[in-house]
Amino acid sequence: MKQHNIIIVCGPTATGKSDYAVTLAKKVGGEIISADSRQVYRGLNIGSGKITEKEMKGVRHHLLDVADPGRVFSVTQFQKKGRVAIANIIKRGHVPIICGGTGFYIDALVYDQVFPAVKPNTKLRKTLEKLDLETLREQLRHLDTDRYESIDIHNKVRLIRAIEIAQTLGHVPKITKHSSYDIEWHYLDFSDELLKDRIHKRLLKRMRQGMIKEAQDLHEQGLSLKRMESLGLEYRYLAMYLQSMFSKSEMITQLEAAIWQYVKRQRTWFKKYAK
Repeated sequence: MKQHNIIIVCGPTATGKSDYAVTLAKKVGGEIISADSRQVYRGLNIGSGKITEKEMKGVRHHLLDVADPGRVFSVTQFQKKGRVAIANIIKRGHVPIICGGTGFYIDALVYDQVFPAVKPNTKLRKTLEKLDLETLREQLRHLDTDRYESIDIHNKVRLIRAIEIAQTLGHVPKITKHSSYDIEWHYLDFSDELLKDRIHKRLLKRMRQGMIKEAQDLHEQGLSLKRMESLGLEYRYLAMYLQSMFSKSEMITQLEAAIWQYVKRQRTWFKKYAK
């Protein structure tokens, strides 16, 4: 039996999900739960596009700044904290609005799925760490197609963990699509041409806002460049830039291309919900 209404605002990056969710929350009396795999970390603000207090317009937000960037925050932890947030929002008589572009996190939160407890396999990890990204991607694609569709394919740490889970279990548990919630989906998207333009302008804006300095500050505060790189997308390229692996203009060009590849993966994940 469906017990509570939940609204989900999803779609590719740079489609204005955060602003849309705030406007919606104002209309329906909602509180927002962020479903973004980087915005959970403290200090990852400009690079992750984290909403500011001013942009929140008084709407309460959850699952922002809940983790130390130096430590991995798992989907299991997100699921646990997110479900507590949902329950508390409902108790206050408000509408939970889940907003974000990390489809794996959204599904973990609203569907009745249990993640297997798989302990780290040090020997396997050492073997996998020697492999390049493309080889790891192919291994995961073969083992777990669903997880491959949702994962950041540039994030070596996440790829290794996903392979570790699949190999340890010997099979991939099927994700149930049963939910105890009555879900209303809001999918946002634009044409390719317009979205590429939005991505380009947003990236340049973040550069002006101090995205590079943010990365430098995080590193000076103790975040290793290896860990920063494992956070993916913007932070992966910022870490590489700080190691002088390419120029600023080269970083922007390569990062834009990587973001567009991520958009394609987001669309694949969310197309089953798009109306």
